[in-house]
Amino acid sequence: MTFDRHQQAVELPGTRRPGQTGIYRRKGFENNLVSVPSLRPNVKTVYDAFQHGLKTSPNGPALGRRVYDPITKTFGGYAWETYTEVNDRITRLGSGLVKIHQKAYELQSVAQRWSLGIWAINRPEWTITSEACSAYNLVSVGLYDTLGPEAVVYGVNHSECSIVVTSVDHVAALLCDAHKMPGLKAVVSMDSLESGNSAPGRAGVGSILRTYAQDKGVLLYDWAEVEALGVQFGRKHTPPSPSDVYTICYTSGTTGLPKGAILSHGNMIAVLAAEDSAMPMTTTDCVFSFLPLPHVFGRLMELFMFSEGGRIGYSTGDQLLLLEDLANLKPTIFPCVPRLLNRIYAKIRAATVDAPGLTGALARRGLAVKLAKLKEGKGFTHPFWDRLLFGKVKQALGGNVRLILTASAPISAEILGFTRVAFCCEVVEAYGQTEGTGAATNTLIGETEAGHVGPPQVCCEIKLEDVPELNYFATDKPYPRGELCVRGPSVISGYLKDEAKTRETIDEEGWLHSGDIAIVDNSGTFTIIDRKKNVFKLSQGEYIAAENIEGKFLSKVPFLQQIFVHGDPHESCLVAIVIPDAETFIPFVNKILQGTNVQIGDMASYMSICNDDKLRKAVLKELVKAGKEAGLKGFEIPKAVLIETEAFTVENDKMTPTFKLKRHPVIQEYRERLTALYNEIRQFESKL
Repeated sequence: MTFDRHQQAVELPGTRRPGQTGIYRRKGFENNLVSVPSLRPNVKTVYDAFQHGLKTSPNGPALGRRVYDPITKTFGGYAWETYTEVNDRITRLGSGLVKIHQKAYELQSVAQRWSLGIWAINRPEWTITSEACSAYNLVSVGLYDTLGPEAVVYGVNHSECSIVVTSVDHVAALLCDAHKMPGLKAVVSMDSLESGNSAPGRAGVGSILRTYAQDKGVLLYDWAEVEALGVQFGRKHTPPSPSDVYTICYTSGTTGLPKGAILSHGNMIAVLAAEDSAMPMTTTDCVFSFLPLPHVFGRLMELFMFSEGGRIGYSTGDQLLLLEDLANLKPTIFPCVPRLLNRIYAKIRAATVDAPGLTGALARRGLAVKLAKLKEGKGFTHPFWDRLLFGKVKQALGGNVRLILTASAPISAEILGFTRVAFCCEVVEAYGQTEGTGAATNTLIGETEAGHVGPPQVCCEIKLEDVPELNYFATDKPYPRGELCVRGPSVISGYLKDEAKTRETIDEEGWLHSGDIAIVDNSGTFTIIDRKKNVFKLSQGEYIAAENIEGKFLSKVPFLQQIFVHGDPHESCLVAIVIPDAETFIPFVNKILQGTNVQIGDMASYMSICNDDKLRKAVLKELVKAGKEAGLKGFEIPKAVLIETEAFTVENDKMTPTFKLKRHPVIQEYRERLTALYNEIRQFESKL
C-alpha cells in the first residue's frame, strides 16, 4: 500500500474553535468515518465476523494449541481445530450454558443478554466461550488471570455474572469466595473434573470440588458436561445487533478500582473496518495469541483473524517457552507490547551489535546499511545482510513474521527502527485506549519514520485541546500541542454503572478525552509527548513526564529491563529504580567490579553486589550519558539510582496486565529507600 507520507491526515476546514485545533481525519477519508468493512458489508457484529470466516474457510484451521505429553512432560507441535469444528463446539457450549442459566434461575423460558465471566489464560476454550456468548447474545466479561481472586470477585459482582467459565486451577478459589458473589449461580471448568488431565497443573479433583460446590449452593460442571447438555438441549443461534453489548472490558488502571468499559459489537466492527484499510490480513495469516484476552488488544487480534478465516495459535502460558512456541507456530502476525520488544532488542543487540570482534563489527555495519536503506524508503530487506545475519535473527520469531503490531505503550524510535530491519518485516505502531476500543491512530504500512504514532484511524477523528496548566496550546509553534481527543463509532457509550466517570471521560459531543498530550505536525501524524495524569512537578516548578523519560532511557541503555523515575514535589531532582536484565547486565558488572566474575545463574552473588556503591555510580553514569544523548534536560536525569533485582510484574502488583507501571504501589513499597536516595544526594552536595 502506498501513501503520501507528507500528508497522512487533513484538518477539516471550518472546524477550529478557540482552545483547540480543527478536526483531523485520515487522508482519503475526509468525508466519512468507516464503521463497517467495505469489502464485507454484511459483517456488522463479532458473530458475523466468525461466520464470515467459517464460510470462507470451513475446513481450514482455526484454533491451535501445543499438545502436552504427560509422560515426557513436554509440549509437542500444534494441533488444530477447523472452523467447522469450532463452530459446532460454539453451538454445543452456548446451548449448554443457556440451559444451565435457565435451570439456575428456574425460568420457564431462556433469557438473553445476561453476563458470563471468563477466567483463564489464553487458550481455545477462552475464545470458544467468548464466541458462544456472541452466538447467543450474552455479555462476556474477561477476568484477568493474573490479578487474583479479589479482582475477580469485584468483576463478577460489578458486571453481575451469573456463570463463570474458568480453568480447573481456579475453581476452588471461586467456590471459596462464592459467599462474596451472591449472583454467581454456576461455575464451568474448562478442564475435566475427573482424574487424568493431560495438561500440567490441571489435575482432576473431581468429587472434592463437586461436594464443595454443593455445600456452597453453586452448580458445578466441566466442559464436556456442558457440551453434552448442549447436544441434548440444542438451540439455534440468536445473533446480536451492532448496538448490543459485546463485552465489559475492565480497564487495568494504575490507580483505584478498574472501570468497566462497555464495548458494543458495533465498536469492535468499526475497528475491524479500520484494520482492513491500515493492515489487511488474509486467510493464510496466523496470529500468536499470548497477550491477555480480557484486554481489547488481544480480542481485536482474534477478531481480525476470524473475519478472514485465518489461524490463531495459543501460547502454552509459560513465558520461558515463548520462543519455543513461536518456533513451532511460525506465525505471520506478531502482536506485541513495547516492554517485550525492549527485552528482545536488548538481547539481540548484545549478541550482535554490541558483540566483540568480527561479529560485532559486521553487525554494526549491517545495521547501519539497513537503517539507511529504510530511511531512504527502500524497504527493510537487504539481499546480502539478511542472508549473512538478519535472516538468522528473524528465526527468533519463527521465521515467517511479516507484520509486528505494537501497542499499549510508547516505543522508542531507536527500537522501532531496529525491530524493522532486524526482523525484516513491517512494524505498525498503534495508539488507542480501551474506551476507544483500542483505536485512535496507527502508523501506515510502508512507514519508515519513527517517533510518531501515525494519522487517525479511518473509524475515528481527532482534535487537540489546550491544557493550560501544563502550558500546552493549540496555538503553539511550530506545531499545535494539547490533549488528544477521539470521536467516532469505535468510542464506547460509557462505563458500567458509573455515570460520573463516563461524563468525566466522554463529553456531551462524544469526544473521548484520552489524558495524553500530543503534537500534530504538517503531515497530519501525531506524536505522544506527555501524560496529564503521570506528570508531576519538582520543587523548582519544572514539570516531569515520567513515562516519556523512562522510554528514552530504555531505548538508550542496553542492559535496562525496567526503570522507574521518581520525583518528589519537595525535591529539585529525580531519582530512579533500575531493574537490569541479568543476562546483559552481568558482563557490565564484571567489567566495573573487576575480579567478581559473576556468572549467569549465580543469582545469590548477583543480588549481593547490586548495592555496591561503585556499581551504582557506574549505572548512574550510563543514565547520564544516555539522557544527554536523548536530549533530556538536566532536571530530567536522575541524580541517584537504586538497583533492584526483582522485576515489576503484574503478580507483585507493580504493573497492570497491559504492562504499564503502577506508580503508586511502587512508591509505597520503596518510599523509605527513595527517601534514602535523596538523603544521599544531600550528603554528597553538602561536601562540595
